[in-house]
Amino acid sequence: MELGIMDRAGWMEVCGVQDIPRQGARVVATAAHGEVAVFRALDDTVFALEDRCPHKGGPLSQGIVHGHAVTCPLHSWVIDLASGEAAAPDKGCARRIPVRVEGGRVLLAASRR
Repeated sequence: MELGIMDRAGWMEVCGVQDIPRQGARVVATAAHGEVAVFRALDDTVFALEDRCPHKGGPLSQGIVHGHAVTCPLHSWVIDLASGEAAAPDKGCARRIPVRVEGGRVLLAASRR
């Protein structure tokens, strides 16, 4: 999915919240951030991370979402969706992408911040 139109504040609409399954993810191709995994937790909180595990680059979008974390499908690293940080004892961080929800629409920062 390509990014939508950027607003004046530098945010791009990428999808509706309902387009992301609860406890799932959707991948968005962006010029500024590359492949972004947009996650929706069971409580409808939305997060966005670069779609690469900090361990071996596994696709976080294909992982299992539980609470506000995702388990990488390759080697079971648990990544905090809010910070991108790997849970101990693992160390590393997936780049977090600024995301917000307005009127049921998901917006990503259009540039690196």
